Amino acid sequence: MSVETEIREYLNQFLLFSGDSFEYDNEDSFLENGIVDSVAVMELALFVEEKYGITVDDHEITPDNFDSVDKLAHYIRSRLNGSAAA
Repeated sequence: MSVETEIREYLNQFLLFSGDSFEYDNEDSFLENGIVDSVAVMELALFVEEKYGITVDDHEITPDNFDSVDKLAHYIRSRLNGSAAA
């Protein structure tokens, strides 16, 4: 399963409570579309830590890393590959 699919499933199940239908594109902004609020961003950070074994530092929780499926997937991959996040 791709990272994007795992993120979408998490959003559906735990934040949107929408079952199987994630009605947004991977590049759609979580904040602009009301998909997440500040508390949900923290929940996303915990999801990333638990699912992928990544320690998310506070300074990494930015729109560049946590504001769309694509951005979050890129952040996760860069951390798993040992690169510094944007």
